[in-house]
Amino acid sequence: MTAFTPSRRFFLRGAVATAAFLPVVAPGLAKAVAAPDPFIEKLIASLSLEEKAGQLSLYADLTRPDFGNVNPAAVAQTKDEVKARIRRGEITGLFNGIGVAGARELQKVAVEESPHKIPLIFAADIIHGLRTTFPVPLGEAAAWDADLAYRTARAAAIEATAVGLHWTFAPMVDIARDQRWGRVVEGAGEDTYLGNVLAVARVKGFQGNDLKDGRNMLACLKHFAAYGAVQGGMEYNTVDIPETTLWETHLPPFKAGLDAGCLSVMSSFNDISGVPATANRHLLTEILREQWGFRGLVVSDYTSEEELILHGYAADGRDATKKAIMAGCDMSMQSGLYFKHLPSLVKDGEVPQAVLDEAVRRVLRVKKALGLFDNPYRSMDAKREKADVRSDGIVALSREAGRRSIVLLRNEGNLLPLAKTGKKIALIGPLGADRHNLPGPWSVFPDRAKGVTIEEGLRAVVKDPAAITVVKGVDFEAAIPGGIDAAVAAAKASDIVVLAMGEAENMSGEAQARTDISLPAPQLALIEAVKATGKPTVLLLRHGRALALTGGAREADAILATWFLGSETGNAIADILFGDYAPSGRLPVSFPQASGQQPYYYNHRITGRPQIDPKVKEYKARYREVTNEALYPFGYGLTYSTIEYGPTMVSAPELGWDATLTISAEIANTGPRDADEVVQLYIHDKVASLVQPIRQLKGFKRISLKAGERKRVEFTLSRADLAFVHPDLKPAAEPGAFNVWLAPSAVGGTPAEFTLKA
Repeated sequence: MTAFTPSRRFFLRGAVATAAFLPVVAPGLAKAVAAPDPFIEKLIASLSLEEKAGQLSLYADLTRPDFGNVNPAAVAQTKDEVKARIRRGEITGLFNGIGVAGARELQKVAVEESPHKIPLIFAADIIHGLRTTFPVPLGEAAAWDADLAYRTARAAAIEATAVGLHWTFAPMVDIARDQRWGRVVEGAGEDTYLGNVLAVARVKGFQGNDLKDGRNMLACLKHFAAYGAVQGGMEYNTVDIPETTLWETHLPPFKAGLDAGCLSVMSSFNDISGVPATANRHLLTEILREQWGFRGLVVSDYTSEEELILHGYAADGRDATKKAIMAGCDMSMQSGLYFKHLPSLVKDGEVPQAVLDEAVRRVLRVKKALGLFDNPYRSMDAKREKADVRSDGIVALSREAGRRSIVLLRNEGNLLPLAKTGKKIALIGPLGADRHNLPGPWSVFPDRAKGVTIEEGLRAVVKDPAAITVVKGVDFEAAIPGGIDAAVAAAKASDIVVLAMGEAENMSGEAQARTDISLPAPQLALIEAVKATGKPTVLLLRHGRALALTGGAREADAILATWFLGSETGNAIADILFGDYAPSGRLPVSFPQASGQQPYYYNHRITGRPQIDPKVKEYKARYREVTNEALYPFGYGLTYSTIEYGPTMVSAPELGWDATLTISAEIANTGPRDADEVVQLYIHDKVASLVQPIRQLKGFKRISLKAGERKRVEFTLSRADLAFVHPDLKPAAEPGAFNVWLAPSAVGGTPAEFTLKA
């Protein structure tokens, strides 16, 4: 199969509706890591116990100056010490260091000076770009576009492999339903169907058609499993969910990514019902290996096998090592426990030799699948390092991804789009001229100096750049002496106020759980003061989670959810703000009315006392202060035009057991501007043996509508789309009545009804 080499035209390609177009993974890939391999078997037979343990030991790369320090402090090892360990075969690879020259230097030691010449694997957290950053994954999920997710993953892989990397610890496919959790930012949001689609797209984007090609890299699905269900949204917390919820909500994106060809999985920090994931044989062996047939490798998260001790699940490092590898965790990240304890555990008969050999076999097969034995210097080309980083096509893709990730939440009086002439604009807030926070959380190697600020993006578009006044007003979480007074003065002297508010980079991401997901008090005070001037206000939100908007933030005339958009933030926002492009994003997470509604997600189960009438408050499933509704629901997003949905139609009143049903509706653009619409298909099983969600997403299509244009949009449903997981953990549909909607969000649309017949 020929290598896939993207062109500038590829990076600028338009969107399509589903992931069906995506290039398939090389057919021989799964077989390559499953079939007996004489080369690998001979190599394993020649290794000492210490060398085998070395193949299961991954460490932070502290040898190069460009080290991405995004984890707790690592034990320092000098370059000479690392080389000595590589020479002895004690290290399988290094992570979060980049640079071709340094990678070649270390690889040379491995393949020329170590006893068995086994190449190193170089890895890094390339979550949403390397030097060129794209919208954070949650923001990109707002585009509802598999094609876009595929292309940004391809671009990230091209830059990452240009600097000597083979493996990325991405994509994160955890379904996250509590916006207090900081790592919501790394995933695709609260819905399993959308998560499945984007998991496939991102795996294929990173890995390409041929994993041996030097522009493709190994993907890693994380965090296995159910990390997004940590109690209270608190980082590293426990998970306690029914097995049916695990299978129906949290496992499907992993299965989708594995079916797309992913060959590595990372275990999660959390326990599930008392068993930590890194030592959870049910997860890592019974489900992953035995039921799903996975033949790739499992790597611990950063020291997660060592953390079995603090969990109270292991007595010491030796016990933690034994429990982790016996459960099915092949590779230890950073702790060094595997290298320290595995040889003696095997010698003493506590870990069977066959278990150790199988873990080594998995690692070596993946290295061979990457082509490292044939070409250990793949992805280490100094010319590529200069040519393929921040190329014109990749930078243009960052801008496209940014503008397509923006969600228009409110636009009272059609304030947007703004005119490029004739208006004085006050750009107020801590984000207006901010450059440091553009890349967003989990940007390990961004080129911050090349990032485009909001101020720069706006000044580049308006006819008179001097018509824009920039005032910071407040810091992210603290007042500035005289700051609000200066902001109010600027607002009074302007025609329109653009408020640039939200989270700093360090307010979302790992270890950044928040009890209150509203804007910080100093920012709210600034908004209230500016609103009091009576000037029209546009609120630009920057965030890595859904926010609970309160006070003046909720009442701004126009509100845009802009997430963390990456390198081209300012240009992408200007593209939307001034109408060069129409907003087309849709929310992948529900915006609550208040922080106390968390966890909140659209596809909750119906209770026996639902709030049907908002006026009836007593004895209903709701809080005293707010209705049981989102402020802005999942799937929601406005355009610069008006879109009308005709009634949902079904092709027949009954769906046969082995038949299909066509669901359709007429979608009309009745406004004056062209628009993109995301038509969403939802179902509800009206009576079932287990209480079912109020709605469930089962499909979506992106369509473009010219002003005045109408289109009929069709979907096909089968019995498989109606199945749910039963107590035996198998999916099955039940005969009976169903509601179905074609809608612009999880709460819109007119339902139709059909019956599934046995």
